Amino acid sequence: MVDRKTHEQAELADGHTVCAGCGAVAEGASPTWTCSVENGERRYFCDKCAREHIRAIEGRLDSSWW
Repeated sequence: MVDRKTHEQAELADGHTVCAGCGAVAEGASPTWTCSVENGERRYFCDKCAREHIRAIEGRLDSSWW
């Protein structure tokens, strides 16, 4: 289970979510973004990054391998 601390690491101070791949910022809810837990840390990926690396994400490879 991911705790609140790891969830907060994926967000900016103003509550916006940041893509761990390209740095894009989601304004408000981003239901089409992908969430991955790597080494206990929650990482979010925008639509573009998720589509580009979907096989690696589904293969459970950490983003450092892409």
